[in-house]
Amino acid sequence: MEKPGATLFMFSGLSGVGKTTLARALAAHLRVAYLRIDTVEQALRDLCGFKVEGEGYRLAYRIAAENLRLGLDVVADCVNPVTLTRDEWGAVAHAEGARICNIEVLCSDPDEHRQRVEGRANDIAGLALPGWNEVMQREFHAWRENRLRIDTARRGVAESLAELLRRLPQARQS
Repeated sequence: MEKPGATLFMFSGLSGVGKTTLARALAAHLRVAYLRIDTVEQALRDLCGFKVEGEGYRLAYRIAAENLRLGLDVVADCVNPVTLTRDEWGAVAHAEGARICNIEVLCSDPDEHRQRVEGRANDIAGLALPGWNEVMQREFHAWRENRLRIDTARRGVAESLAELLRRLPQARQS
């Protein structure tokens, strides 16, 4: 029996907007592969002892491609701040005959966003979390591609996930 093409759910958004929480919730709900750039990049730092630039993304692209090739959906969790990385994720999906669903997560309430950034716990040993000023100064290109935007301000995980699931069928692209 032929498998339908897989989907790459490509998450992006500034640190502290709820991106990882929502990406994990979607991956668990759909029972699909989950890739977190922070985990990949910190593992490279720990194992190889060098400054990580684009290597984490490039490694994640390869892991995602292998899973998509198997017909497995993949949730990619990353800040994905620039057009180049978004285009590269799109190229991975295209090369594997997979659909891509671009998901931008934001928190429209600046006070809530700041509280999240300053109050969050680090769940990756050794990872240096950015502070509020670093988050606000981060390069983040405006989107050119279609994407599904989820605003997590004043919402819990269940409510944000429910909105995402409602909107996913029409957001999947070829």
